[in-house]
Amino acid sequence: MKFSFRQLEVFLAAAHFQNITRAANSLAMSQSAASSALKELENQFNIQLFDRVGKRLQLNELGRLYRPKVEALLAQAGELEQAFSKHTEVGALKVGATLTIGNYLAVGVMAQYMNTPTHPKVSLEVANTRTIAKRVSDFELDIGLIEGELQSSELDVIPWRGDELVVFCSPDHPFAKKEILSDADLRSATWVMREPGSGTRQTFERGMHGLLPELDILLELEHTEAIKRAVEANLGIGCLSRVCLADAFRRGSLVPLRVPEERQFDRTFYFILHKQKYRSAGIDRWIDLCEQLQDPPLPEEHGLLYDRKAT
Repeated sequence: MKFSFRQLEVFLAAAHFQNITRAANSLAMSQSAASSALKELENQFNIQLFDRVGKRLQLNELGRLYRPKVEALLAQAGELEQAFSKHTEVGALKVGATLTIGNYLAVGVMAQYMNTPTHPKVSLEVANTRTIAKRVSDFELDIGLIEGELQSSELDVIPWRGDELVVFCSPDHPFAKKEILSDADLRSATWVMREPGSGTRQTFERGMHGLLPELDILLELEHTEAIKRAVEANLGIGCLSRVCLADAFRRGSLVPLRVPEERQFDRTFYFILHKQKYRSAGIDRWIDLCEQLQDPPLPEEHGLLYDRKAT
């Protein structure tokens, strides 16, 4: 074999950092050793994988073509090394998740995944759908869990589970005593919302078609807990995933509101994987654990909020 796995590791690190010094540091190598390994790889096959502009290394067309193949090969080699070392079948995993999933669902899956004799580590990055998708595309994350709709030629987008947004208010809000809100109520309300571009806002705007220009949006916040606190303080009403709100509904600090049936706030959570990513035992185990998650229970007196999904 004309190349070594070390040369391939240097290639991937250089592709990620676009700088040979930083690539060398990430692999605990000297700059000269990393530079020599990369040059030897290119010279052995009479190819050039990077365009060199000063100290910057930019992947060229050939480098972009081979990067996913090298990533898949090293992933398989890593799993083979684990098997040879008699380690557990599942290893360390790099997971990305959007806000709702990362804060309310992924941590429980992490605990189960790590609860094995060898305690494999899981790193969790929480960001918006666009960021998670880019990092999965760049092989910087093993798997992503997203709540926004996504189209990508590089990624497999796999449906995971259903979700529904719920309109809610403080127990002291006048709407709390209403059996069902009308469109006129929705227009007259003051709203505390997620920011534009988030998966939650995307679903909300789809459900509120025809009313959006007339809505009074007081605050647009990036964090669900901040929205819940603002609504508890009676600054307005909100609309978030049922996953985020189950505990607050049980405590009685927030109250779910019924809306007209045509206001549909259902959506789907997705797994995203690079199409050329090697599906390790760890990824399969993570997906299995995610699919075993149960929906959080809601107070019985508010069960009618979700009856229409069963009809």
